[in-house]
Amino acid sequence: MGKKSIGARPYMAAMPAVLVGANVDGRPNFMTVAWAGVACMEPAMVSISVNKNRYTEKGITENRTFSINIPSSKDAVLTDHCGMVSGRKEDKSELFDVFYGKLSSAPLIRTFPVNIECELYHTADLGSHNLHVGKVIDIHVDEDCITDGMPDPAKVDPLVYSNGSYYLLGELVGKAYSLGARR
Repeated sequence: MGKKSIGARPYMAAMPAVLVGANVDGRPNFMTVAWAGVACMEPAMVSISVNKNRYTEKGITENRTFSINIPSSKDAVLTDHCGMVSGRKEDKSELFDVFYGKLSSAPLIRTFPVNIECELYHTADLGSHNLHVGKVIDIHVDEDCITDGMPDPAKVDPLVYSNGSYYLLGELVGKAYSLGARR
C-alpha cells in the first residue's frame, strides 16, 4: 500500500473538544479549543494552544489562570457556538451556570462533566498561537461520571474533534500497559 503526502500541517487523528475559560474584562468568557492535552504527570500539567488574537487569550495572560471544561456530546451545540462567536461581541458566560473553585479567575461550567482549574505555568510563543502550559490546581468531576475514583470516559461522553467535525468516543479496545504483554 502506498502513502500520499498531504503536506505539513498540525494533524492528530483525534483531539478533545473543550471549552477554555478565563475572566476577561471582569467577566467569565469561554472559547472552544481542540488543541489541548496532557503536558506533564508530576507535577500535573496540561496544555492548550490559543490563537494570539482570541479574546480569551487576554484573560489568560492577565490573570495567569484558565480552566479547561470538558463537555459531553449533549453539549455539542454550545461547544461549537463558543468557537464561532467572540467574547468581544457576545457575553458567553450567560450560556452557562458558572462557578469558581480554588482559583477566583478561572471560571468553570457546572453542567459540563469535568472541569480543570489551572494556574499558568509557562507560555511559549509559537507564531500564530501561544502554547499555554497550566499547572493543574484541582479537577471537578460529576459524581455520576466517576468509576473507581477516576472520570469514566463512557460516562463523561466527551466530544472528539477531527478534520473539522465532532465525533463520539469509540469503544474500549483494551487496557493500556496490558495489551502489549500479549505479543
